[in-house]
Amino acid sequence: MNTQVLPSGLAKTFAQRARSFYALTKPRVVSLIVFTAVIGMLLATPGAVPAQILLAGTLGIGLVAGAAAAVNCLVEQRIDAVMQRTRWRPLPRGELSGLQTLIFAGAVGGLGLWLLANFVNPLTMWLTLATFVGYAVVYTVILKPATPQNIVIGGASGAMPPVLGWAAVTGEVHTEAMLLFLIIFAWTPPHFWALALYRTADYAKAGLPMLPVTHGKAYTRLQVLLYTIILFAVSLLPYAIRMSGVLYLAAACVLGAVFLAYAIRVYAAYSDRVARAMFRYSIIYLAALFGALLVDHYLAH
Repeated sequence: MNTQVLPSGLAKTFAQRARSFYALTKPRVVSLIVFTAVIGMLLATPGAVPAQILLAGTLGIGLVAGAAAAVNCLVEQRIDAVMQRTRWRPLPRGELSGLQTLIFAGAVGGLGLWLLANFVNPLTMWLTLATFVGYAVVYTVILKPATPQNIVIGGASGAMPPVLGWAAVTGEVHTEAMLLFLIIFAWTPPHFWALALYRTADYAKAGLPMLPVTHGKAYTRLQVLLYTIILFAVSLLPYAIRMSGVLYLAAACVLGAVFLAYAIRVYAAYSDRVARAMFRYSIIYLAALFGALLVDHYLAH
């Protein structure tokens, strides 16, 4: 009887531990990172992306992104324990130790960089490593606890995935790739500040200088509106340089108009419900915008 119970118990423990390590990688965030990186790969060529580049590039970028998320969880475990939206994470709950997290991040990130160096190209590996340092060190360790502009400055690392995808296919970084970067860079502030508006008390409790904590909600709402206007303009640039066609232009205008409508409501008639709806829509917006770029790209070719 005991010989049957033991394997069952071990299997259950292993499954729980695996779920904890998986949660460290912030899979929902990483899925958007991987999606935009793959779009960058597909947009970089009029034909098919070589299977090796597509598979190794996607896996490598995803693994390094997961490692960066794990380091973020390690550095912010005390903050996560205080905040309502993050206290469920494995480290605050005591499911994993700091050493286990560090080893996991090193192994996963190292594997991702090895894949990129050996099966993609050195440029993609170095850019991905720089992105890792930008998020895990510059943003998480230096900027986030120091300045309310953390999202704006740190947004550069979050905007890199399509550039990484583009570099994986071409071995270079072209103007089109930097436009994709610029779209995500402009998208990041209204996306995160919408969240910060309805989580202001949480951030204040954790001692993080997010914009609504340091400058108030009214000022933050204005910034959300201004950055959304900037995003709308930036989203039209692929059409302006003939990277995309009319189909993308129409999609960008419709998606941007809805985003702008949310921003106006957040500014003029704020409620936590509206801010929460804007945050959720911002994720749909980015995925749909990049999807429209891809559809337009293949229709044109």
